[in-house]
Amino acid sequence: MYKKVTTPLDDGIVNQLKAGDLILLSGEIYTARDEAHKRMIESLNRGEKLPFEIRNSVIYYVGPCPPKPGQVVGSCGPTTSGRMDKYTPVLIELGLKGMIGKGYRSKEVIEAMKKYKAVYFTAIGGAGALLAQKVKKAEIVAYEDLGTEAIYKFLVEDFPVIVTIDIYGNNLYEIEKEKYKTNLKR
Repeated sequence: MYKKVTTPLDDGIVNQLKAGDLILLSGEIYTARDEAHKRMIESLNRGEKLPFEIRNSVIYYVGPCPPKPGQVVGSCGPTTSGRMDKYTPVLIELGLKGMIGKGYRSKEVIEAMKKYKAVYFTAIGGAGALLAQKVKKAEIVAYEDLGTEAIYKFLVEDFPVIVTIDIYGNNLYEIEKEKYKTNLKR
């Protein structure tokens, strides 16, 4: 059973999300990959503002393909989240509430999530063409020179994700490994 969640996220929303929850996410989310994260942190280090309001936002780790005629965006499957881990704790401390990607997160990211109440969602890799159908509007908000890796603001409707790590540090990757080990012993 899917839970419907609308952005922006806040503590009241993320407090209710548990590892393993199936979510249909609607509202505004931002895209950012490696280079965009690097630039955001460099901007912060210079005392500059970020190119969008980070507080209560969700970042999707994706570089969408250019759209074909009639499409809002082209295929937009998640990229590996761990590549953003060196930048992510700072953004979480500033109020980032959700991240969408695939793969494991570092201990530092998980500790920041627990301390500042943020969640990590997984989107299904290999389903980029289907995920693109859930994007209703897309506009570049920063770093246009990065092409598909620019920061976009997406308006999504019923974008399917799974809560993989919740604010308590419950980690679906670890939970499922333990279930598997237990089942093997039986």
